[in-house]
Amino acid sequence: MITIDLRRLGTGLGLAAFLLGSTAASAKTLVFCSEGSPENFTPAMNTTGTSLDAARPVFDQLVEFERGSTKLKPGLAESWDISPDGLTITFHLRKGVKFGATKDFKPTRDFNADDVIWSFDRQYNEKNPYNKVSGGKFDYYSDMDMPKLVKEWEKKDENTVILHLNEPNVPILANLAMDFGTIQSAEYADALMKKGKPEQFDQVPVGTGPFVFSSYQKDAVIRFKANPTYWGGKPAIDDLIFAITADATARVSKLKAGECQVAAYPRPADLPELQKDAALDLMSQPGLNIGYMAFNVKKPPLDKKEVRIALSMAIDKAAIIKEVYGEAGQPAKNLIPPTLLGYNNDIQDYAFDTAKAKSMLEAAGVKTPIDMDLWYMPVQRPYNPNAKRVAEMMQSDLAKIGVNVKLVTYEWGEYRKRLQNGEHMLGQLGWTGDNGDPDNFFFLLGCAAARDGGQNLSKWCNKDFDADMEKAKSVTDTAERAKLYQQMQVIAHDDQPEMNIAHSVVYVPVNKKVTDYKISPLGRFQFDGVDIK
Repeated sequence: MITIDLRRLGTGLGLAAFLLGSTAASAKTLVFCSEGSPENFTPAMNTTGTSLDAARPVFDQLVEFERGSTKLKPGLAESWDISPDGLTITFHLRKGVKFGATKDFKPTRDFNADDVIWSFDRQYNEKNPYNKVSGGKFDYYSDMDMPKLVKEWEKKDENTVILHLNEPNVPILANLAMDFGTIQSAEYADALMKKGKPEQFDQVPVGTGPFVFSSYQKDAVIRFKANPTYWGGKPAIDDLIFAITADATARVSKLKAGECQVAAYPRPADLPELQKDAALDLMSQPGLNIGYMAFNVKKPPLDKKEVRIALSMAIDKAAIIKEVYGEAGQPAKNLIPPTLLGYNNDIQDYAFDTAKAKSMLEAAGVKTPIDMDLWYMPVQRPYNPNAKRVAEMMQSDLAKIGVNVKLVTYEWGEYRKRLQNGEHMLGQLGWTGDNGDPDNFFFLLGCAAARDGGQNLSKWCNKDFDADMEKAKSVTDTAERAKLYQQMQVIAHDDQPEMNIAHSVVYVPVNKKVTDYKISPLGRFQFDGVDIK
C-alpha cells in the first residue's frame, strides 16, 4: 500500500477532496510528479510535452507507437491498406470500442468513423463549430503541412475511413500516431454544444484511452481512473495521479519520500544522489531532442546571416554544457540528433571565438554597443535543464562583443505564444521528436511553420531547404532521403537561423515498486502497461 502526504500533493488539495477521489484500500495508485499544469486537455491544440502528457492517458490514435519505441502498431484502426500510388490509405476501425463517461455525459454509442472525421475536421475546417473554441489553434496540423497534404477524409461506412492525399508522404502514418492525431468523441462535442458549454470539451476530456479523466485542480493535481472497458484491457493501475510540482528539487524530495513513484526531469546535479538510492531505478537513454536559441530573422540586424554567425561564435557552448547539462548533454551542431537518418557528421560547428565574432559584427555594419532581448523558458525541459542559467551565460558572453542583452521570460503558455508570434529577438526553446522521423525535426525550420503563430521561431524561410524537405517526404529510398537531409543541414549551418546548443540524455527516476515502466525515446510519460507492487 502507498502512503501519500496530502500536503505535498498540491496546493489546496484537502483531505476531503482526496478521500472523495480515492478507491478502496486494495486499489493500486501510482503518483507521477509532473512538472507543470496543462494548457487544456485537447492534444491537437497543444505543442508542449507538459500538456500532451496530461491528456495522453485518456486518448488513442488510429495508429500508435509501441511503448518505449518508435515502432508503429495498430490503435483505433486495427489495420490499414495503402494504395500502390501512395495517395489513399484505408483505415479499418476497431469495433466495440467504448468512450469514457463524465458526471455530465454518458455516451450512447461506440466509437466509429464519425469520430475520426470530426477529430480532423475540427483542425482544418473553419465552418466546424469547434474550430475557434478555446482559441482555435492547431499548430501541429498546420506545421506538419496537413492542409496541403490532405485532400479529403472520407467515411466509407461506420467502421471504415479513407484518407485521400494530394501527394505520397512517407512519414504520414508516423505523423498520425502523434498526439495531434488523437480521436475525440463527436457525440460529446455535439452534446456540449447543445448545452451551450463547448469550452468544457477541452477541459473535461472524453476519450477511448486506458484511463478516464476524474478531476483537475490547476497547479495541484490531475486524477484519472482505470478505464474498465478499455479495448486494450483494463490497466493494472486503478488510480493515476499527476501531482503537479514545478520545482525540480521538490519533485526529487517527494520521490525519495515515497510520495510519488515516477518523477519528471531531475536536475543534473541530483543524478548522483538518485543513482545511490536503493529504492529507485534511475532509467536513462539518449534523447531524441535538441535545445536551441532561435534568431528572429525578421528583426534587424538578425536578418543578416553574418550577424547570426557572429553571435553564435561569441557564445561559449562548451561552458554552458559543462555547467548546465553536465554528463547529461552533448554539444549540438545540427538540428537532428546523431541517431536519426541523414545526420551530417561532416558539419563543422562554429568555433567559440570572441575576437572573431566582434570583427564579424563590425564587418556586417553593426555598431556596438547594441541592445537585444534574449528570452528564456520559465520551466525545466528535457532538452534544457536550466534555461535561465543558459541565458545568463549567453548574456555575459555577448556583452564581451558589445551586445547588451535584456533577459525576458513569461508564464510557460504565454512564453510559447509570444515566441511563435515572433515578439523576441533571441529566443530559447527546444524540441523532443514525436515520431522518430527526421522530418519531425526539420519542419521546425520550414516555411509553413514560419508563419505568425507557427513553430519556426526564427521565421526563416529558405526555398532550397524547403524544396529538399518536401522532396524527402515523398522519397521511399532511404539513401536518397538521407542525402536530402544532409544537404538541408548544410543549408541550415551556413545560414544559421538558430544556434543549436545541446542534445541531452533523458533521465527518469522510478520507484522500484513500479514494474514495466518504459522510458520513451519520444519524451513521453506513459502509464498504460505499468503495474505497481
